Amino acid sequence: MRISFEIPEEILHGLLDGIPIPPMLRVRYTMRTPAALADVGTTVAEQLRHSEIRALVRPGERIAIGVGSRGIACLPEIVAALTHELRAMGADPFIIPAMGSHGGATAAGQHEVLTRLGVTEERVGAPIVADMATEEIGRTDDGIAVRLDRQALGADGIVFVSRVKPHTAFRGRYESGLAKMIAIGLGKQAGAAACHAAGFGDMARRVPTLAAVAIARAPIRFGLAVLENAHDQPFKILAVPANRILADEPALLEEAKAAMARIPFAKLDVLVIDQIGKNISGDGADPNITGRYPTPFASGGPQVTKQVVLDLTDETDGNGNGLGTADFTTVRAAQKMDFGQTYPNGLTSTVVGPVAVPMILPSDRLAFAAALLTCNAVGREPRLMRIANTLRLHEFTVTPSLLEEIATNSALEVIAGPTALPFDDDGNLRDLGSPGMARVTSDWAFDRHR
Repeated sequence: MRISFEIPEEILHGLLDGIPIPPMLRVRYTMRTPAALADVGTTVAEQLRHSEIRALVRPGERIAIGVGSRGIACLPEIVAALTHELRAMGADPFIIPAMGSHGGATAAGQHEVLTRLGVTEERVGAPIVADMATEEIGRTDDGIAVRLDRQALGADGIVFVSRVKPHTAFRGRYESGLAKMIAIGLGKQAGAAACHAAGFGDMARRVPTLAAVAIARAPIRFGLAVLENAHDQPFKILAVPANRILADEPALLEEAKAAMARIPFAKLDVLVIDQIGKNISGDGADPNITGRYPTPFASGGPQVTKQVVLDLTDETDGNGNGLGTADFTTVRAAQKMDFGQTYPNGLTSTVVGPVAVPMILPSDRLAFAAALLTCNAVGREPRLMRIANTLRLHEFTVTPSLLEEIATNSALEVIAGPTALPFDDDGNLRDLGSPGMARVTSDWAFDRHR
């Protein structure tokens, strides 16, 4: 289904053309965070060579490796190293998508998600077997069916890769991480639906409850926990035996929370995000950073009066989950939204707000203007911040109204501006996705020559 948009441009221009767009300062943000691992492949190898992990895999066993849809940094390298070490143990590994309802809740869609993430047979050295079918392996004490991927259950053993981080919609001892990867990722769409059925208010209880049944009944050997720093690069990779997952994960979650990125301002009138997408966050833009949560069961981050999303990433393949947490977007972003890719997220999670469409504006400039007009900054200059996405906070732009706060924060440094935003003749930004910002290189040096 395609929807065409009849935007009342004459009316909008009449209301918004007179709204001035403030000049912007370019700011470097030196986030205090653990150093990235020098070599993720070597770290994975070291983890799997520990005697307690080697004892979990026997020669000749067929091992299913669960890989999810999150944009974990260095994911292909991590999976390739895991595959290599399993083969060195004499095992026969294969990859299964472990991503709940993502990829349009189809086997082909989930295979394609892995391909876009760089997890291909050629790159990681193992075949990919995608199948949405599941089997019930048991029930929780309150009768919830626990289902796991049929292909995984047909293997001799199951291992998986999972990033541990704060969830975007609930709080608990187990959020996004090992237990959730078992309960929802390996459970496919059916498992995800069972976990979400009572809403996010019950997720903190359901995730470990379902995971405990799966650990007891399925041949899960270990999970490879990945923790990322504020630059979204792995700073710790740890192989956790199945019998220690529920005991060890809470401490890993606290460590991940302490290392994560944060917007360095408590209040913003307007937050502009150039791009959102599933390759950035399950919610398109990470609510732990934006403060815009899809449920009342999570909190934290800045207070944002109006949020603007200008575009979807190419990698998200039309999945616009998270667009509904914004107040304004553009025709460009709305036309990229594929309902077939997006709606399964809302239907499976039972939270449909993030798959809604906000007010749609014809151009980037008018989206800025609409947010500034409605942000209620009466009698003062608006506090506006623009970021490329929630994975890239090392540099951003802000209005001069935030200069006083910047001066009192040693982590922040103004490096250019103020300058006018680079709108083209159609009112769209020329630097979309990289708002005057240098990209971080592998050694975290800033490229000053772009």
